[in-house]
Amino acid sequence: MLDLRSILEAVARGEVDVNEAVSMIRLHALKQIEEYVRFDLGRALRRDVPEIILGEGKSVDLLMKLVRSVTPEMGEVIVSRLTDQQISALKDLARSSEYEVVINEVGRIAAVRVKGFKERPKLPCTVGIVTGGSADVRVAEEARFIAEEMGCRTVAVYDVGVAGFHRVLAAIRKLKESDVDVIVAVAGMEGALPSVIASLVDVPVIGVPTSIGYGAGGGGQAALLSMLQACPLGLAVVNIDSGVNAGVVAALIARRVGVVRQKLRAKR
Repeated sequence: MLDLRSILEAVARGEVDVNEAVSMIRLHALKQIEEYVRFDLGRALRRDVPEIILGEGKSVDLLMKLVRSVTPEMGEVIVSRLTDQQISALKDLARSSEYEVVINEVGRIAAVRVKGFKERPKLPCTVGIVTGGSADVRVAEEARFIAEEMGCRTVAVYDVGVAGFHRVLAAIRKLKESDVDVIVAVAGMEGALPSVIASLVDVPVIGVPTSIGYGAGGGGQAALLSMLQACPLGLAVVNIDSGVNAGVVAALIARRVGVVRQKLRAKR
C-alpha cells in the first residue's frame, strides 16, 4: 500500500484522480490485523510522533505479527515495555535482510525500521533527562529513547536524588551548560526531585513518578501525589512509570523550539 505522501504525489502527477485518492487514503488510515487489532496508520503523520506498540500483555507471536504487518506500511515503529522473550524475537528479526532493529535493553524499548528507511531530521533541540536514583533509570531510558527517535539530542544525568543535595546542584549545572530546552525528571519514593529542579531552572520540567518505593504510598502513589502538589510553577506531571509519554511531550516541546531556532538562524 502507498503511504500518504506517495498518494498525494500521484495525484499531483495526474496518475490518480481525487476519488481514487480518497479511497486509498481511507484504506491507508486503518489496518485490521486479525479480529482484535485495528491499527491507526495515520497517527504518525497527524502528530509527528512515531507509532508506538505496547509490548506489555502481548504474546511474542502477536507482537511479531503486528511488527511485520505495520512496519512496511509506516517505515518505522517503536515497541515499548518489552519482555526478555520479545527482545529475543526482535534480535532474530534484526538478522533478516528486511529490517533494521535498534534495542535499548535497559529501557526495554526498541525501534524497528525497514531497511533504507529515512530517519526524521535532527533539529537543534536538547532534552535533559534526570533521575533521582539508579532504580529509576529504566523509565528514564524510555523517555530518552523516544526523544532521540523524534530527532532531539539528549543529555542524561542519573542518580542525583535529593538525599544528596549537592548532586542535584551538579546536575543543574550540567543541564544549564548543555542549554537544554526541556527537562524530564524521573523519581520514585517521595518524588521530590522534579519539584526541586523546577525551582532552579527556566525551562519546562516534566515529572515522571516511578513505582519504586514501599510502605505508605508505595508503588509510585506518594511520588505522583508529591509531584502533583508541587509548589514550583512550570512543572507538569505524567502517569506513574510513563517514560514514553514524558519522552513524547518533551520532544514535542523541544522540536518546536528547534524549528524556531532553525528559522532564526536561516534569517541571519
